[in-house]
Amino acid sequence: MIQGAIFDMDGLMFDTERMWQTFWAPVLSRRGIEYIPEQGLATAGCTGAVMAAKLREWYGDDLDAEQVWEETKQLAHETFMSAVVPKCPGLDELMAWLGAHDVPCAVASSSDMTLITHHLDAHGMRDQFAALVTGAEVKNSKPAPDVFLIAADKIGADPAHTLVLEDSFNGVRAGAAGGFVTVMVPSVVPPDDEMRDKATVICKDLTEVRDLLEAGKLG
Repeated sequence: MIQGAIFDMDGLMFDTERMWQTFWAPVLSRRGIEYIPEQGLATAGCTGAVMAAKLREWYGDDLDAEQVWEETKQLAHETFMSAVVPKCPGLDELMAWLGAHDVPCAVASSSDMTLITHHLDAHGMRDQFAALVTGAEVKNSKPAPDVFLIAADKIGADPAHTLVLEDSFNGVRAGAAGGFVTVMVPSVVPPDDEMRDKATVICKDLTEVRDLLEAGKLG
């Protein structure tokens, strides 16, 4: 039986990932740089120094990557704070199952705490989570497992018996690196061979995750 469940937020709980992909282009265009769509997908889940390093890989060492990231975050923050973003399919069903079985849950997201609480409060979900952890609390962001390890510690769960629910490649890498039961629920990018190797299981939506738990086939 699983001891806990840790949720990524963007693209996994709430359908924000498609919106995130629209924020890079206007920020980069101010600098005369054409946005490369693959960059937005490749950097999903990253933050801080990891994000800056990856941006320089895509656009060159001369890019003021820290400033680009700050402006992109600000645009995302302003957009999301003025919206109620829909929940991803199956979220309510999975949360109901976890609650009925007294499984403690956490959110571990690269988004800041204001956005996490905004999305949760918009749907009346904050009290369903025993811990909320942001990328600002760790030195190393995804694909390092730090944010998930902190979340597991906060809910008192052993990583080997804890679900990590992710949609991004970097999130799956982080879950696998931390020794978690890593479940990929793809959003904007389909899984490749690396993801099929690293993920414990790949599900089409969160309802399928609930069904596997109900059948005793996960954890």
